[in-house]
Amino acid sequence: MTILIVFFLVVGVTFNLLGTIALFRFPDVFTRLHGTTKCTTFGSIFTSGAVILFAIQKLIVTGEGRFVALAVHVALAIFALLITNPTGAHAIARAAHKSGVLPKFAVVDRLAEDEKKKDGV
Repeated sequence: MTILIVFFLVVGVTFNLLGTIALFRFPDVFTRLHGTTKCTTFGSIFTSGAVILFAIQKLIVTGEGRFVALAVHVALAIFALLITNPTGAHAIARAAHKSGVLPKFAVVDRLAEDEKKKDGV
């Protein structure tokens, strides 16, 4: 069980590190949002999964109910993270686009196409 916990932590920290690198290396706000949101969501799921596995391990060893509460709280945090992280990134991307920041390397810009249709152009 300890090996699995360490594996989850290593995977989680690796993906969070990749998200940090994406923040600095990608050229515009949209690719940065994409890289950081995907990587940090995945990394946070794995680090939280390690906490859940640790709580299960301690529950088995000690039999204390507080570890069940810890596992449930972390599972709820993962659920909240899965909903809020992509939603927040989407809102930031739309706000950036509406404020005039356009993608640098986009081949297709659906939001701009939809705006043109609304304006009747």
